[in-house]
Amino acid sequence: MARGLAVCLCPFWGRFCGMSKVPNIAISPEKVFFIVSKAHQSDMEAAEPGLIADFDDDDAGEGRAGKDTDQAELSGFIGELNVDEQIDLVALMWLGRGDGDLEGWRDLRNQAAEAHNNRTAAYLIGTPMFADYLEEAMAMFGLSPEDFEESI
Repeated sequence: MARGLAVCLCPFWGRFCGMSKVPNIAISPEKVFFIVSKAHQSDMEAAEPGLIADFDDDDAGEGRAGKDTDQAELSGFIGELNVDEQIDLVALMWLGRGDGDLEGWRDLRNQAAEAHNNRTAAYLIGTPMFADYLEEAMAMFGLSPEDFEESI
């Protein structure tokens, strides 16, 4: 599938982005924001271990393994994404980090495809602020986590 700019017809992008052209990407906004949510949750647990137990989470509370549980879940989720989704996730992180812009999406994605290997999850999770970078990239499309709270 070509990875250039396309008219925004996707029900996710078209409804929220308000842009006439956006890059075609393989990963859904719901998946991106699920990853963002889990990464932020893991970061909060690392910063304040007692705080996360106050949240309504299926693995919070007694017996919780903490940050390692969230990172294992996050790593497993990223690892189960197909190759195109993983490549787009890396390219989105780079986009949010400022390594490119929407006009240069094709080049950014091609670089991510060339760099792709079986360590995508470890690379992303090991990148400081990667969830913030993903959020920033999604904001370039006019999307925020609040748009998808019910699905994550």
